[in-house]
Amino acid sequence: MRAQPQASHFIDGAYVEDAAGTPFESVYPATGEVIARLHAATDAVIEAAVAAAKRGQEEWAAKSGAERGRILRRAAAIMRERNRELSELETLDTGKPLSETLVADAASGADCLEYFGALAADIKGDYIDLGGSFAYTRREPLGICAGIGAWNYPIQIASWKAAPALACGNAMIFKPSDITPLSALKLAEILLEAGVPAGVFNVVQGLGEVGAALARHPAIAKVSVTGSVATGARVMETAASTTKHVTLELGGKSPILVFADADLDAAASGALLGNFYSTGQICSNGTRVFVERSVREAFVAKLVQRTKAIRLGDPLDEATHLGPLVSRAQYERVLAYMKIGREEGATLAVGGSACRPQGLADGLFVEPTIFTDVSDDMRIAREEIFGPVMCVFDFEDEAEAIARANDTEMGLAAGVYTRDIQRGHRVVAKLQAGTCWINAYNLTPVEMPFGGVKRSGLGRENGRAALEHYSQLKSVYVEMGRSEAPY
Repeated sequence: MRAQPQASHFIDGAYVEDAAGTPFESVYPATGEVIARLHAATDAVIEAAVAAAKRGQEEWAAKSGAERGRILRRAAAIMRERNRELSELETLDTGKPLSETLVADAASGADCLEYFGALAADIKGDYIDLGGSFAYTRREPLGICAGIGAWNYPIQIASWKAAPALACGNAMIFKPSDITPLSALKLAEILLEAGVPAGVFNVVQGLGEVGAALARHPAIAKVSVTGSVATGARVMETAASTTKHVTLELGGKSPILVFADADLDAAASGALLGNFYSTGQICSNGTRVFVERSVREAFVAKLVQRTKAIRLGDPLDEATHLGPLVSRAQYERVLAYMKIGREEGATLAVGGSACRPQGLADGLFVEPTIFTDVSDDMRIAREEIFGPVMCVFDFEDEAEAIARANDTEMGLAAGVYTRDIQRGHRVVAKLQAGTCWINAYNLTPVEMPFGGVKRSGLGRENGRAALEHYSQLKSVYVEMGRSEAPY
């Protein structure tokens, strides 16, 4: 067991174990090796976390925003110092190649801690002049927040939720995915070392029932979820019983629109990154690539040529481009969709099968796959696959492209490639998506709010907008004259 933590949970500044909890394992997807064994949180563990969070939050909220900010920035510095160690752990837990985790996981988590650390001293309300009397507003912490993470970006998601929550003066109880449970524990260690009081950031492990327990707990004021549409709906329904604040960052079936005047090499880069990075396991991936008909053939040729050059292999080898899928269930799901695509009549341009890199016969690897001649009603065009499967469509004009791009119940992200900047702005204004790019794809700087519309979620992560979702507004009216009753 190469990554066994001291214990399953981190509560009130210390590792905690409760062997009465349901056991589960973390598996390295490249080899099938069990790297850690843990236990799900029992009711006693959850109550201990809530009690610790209540104590810690009172101490943390009493600090000034500037004090909280200094501590969060110190945590960011520690995370950067340990980037390789954290990246190697993330690769073992997720199967993502080290070449990716070194730049995209703990590093982006550090960026988030640093950014919200810088904003913490500037969280404030407004002054309202009422002509003699006045009013003002205060931004106050919610109290205890629960974060429920997904398995594709474990430490990044934990940081995206913890940083704004803590900047606002809240405490957080974070439940990572049971598939990737390890790096959130390291984040808890780093925050404590940086000076965050014990109890302010706690980690409890487990499956869906642990998340449900957090969502219904009356002492928890907010729950923030990253996951599937179905998971978000269940959590929202559960949270409604205690009228919690809810942020949902859910799935997508996002479009990339490539117009004939685009830089086709840049657009191909965007489509490849928007489908194959993290082995296609990114919620915002642009899995529906719409290409103007006059350049479709040339564009597909570029995609196929570059896809054939992608290197699959040992994720710990920095020369590897693409690692395995995260779990056996995900591996079988993606292979099933590849089969469905062929059965539905789509043309397989490249890939479409499982693969076995040398020395990794038990790894959960699939080929990066491109389907062409895809129609809008095919299952591979409508359902989220969450693997390295790209669907290419063609279109005749701008209006058709926009209408078809919007023809989905999800609306997380969208991209437009064109040299006509007026068209770029005009098209994104009509796309039903919460996060859009023009001549780029899947870039998510922490300064920019991220989130979806329609069934892809509500609320926003990152940017100043996130502070609004981790604080509550109090209005105060101040009478400067004499108040008289009319009776």
